[in-house]
Amino acid sequence: MAIHTELPIYKVAYDLLGVVVQLVKNMPREFKQSIGGKIRDECVDIATLVFRANVAADKAPHLLVLVERVQVAELLLRLARDLRFISIPQYAKAIALTGSIGKQANGWRKSASRPLPQRHGAGA
Repeated sequence: MAIHTELPIYKVAYDLLGVVVQLVKNMPREFKQSIGGKIRDECVDIATLVFRANVAADKAPHLLVLVERVQVAELLLRLARDLRFISIPQYAKAIALTGSIGKQANGWRKSASRPLPQRHGAGA
């Protein structure tokens, strides 16, 4: 099992959290805690779920929740863009990161659900 902080998906999740912290910092005061705080919390949850999936014997449930959290973060980012709390380039940068996380999580989920190959000749 790899150290979760060395996983490519974790590195992207950490980058997303950094981007979001910067985006929220520039939001209007009345929306920093509501929309901004929710986006930030979803990104923290995403990084946490990467850790949980990495240490779990059954990774699939954690990865399913991870994909759901990515979708919620994307929804909130889109709302922030539509309300003009963040710029289109900022939105594009964040969405590129969420897209990468989603693809990696789905790939990880598929590989984790495959049966292990049978060893021929072992113990015979």
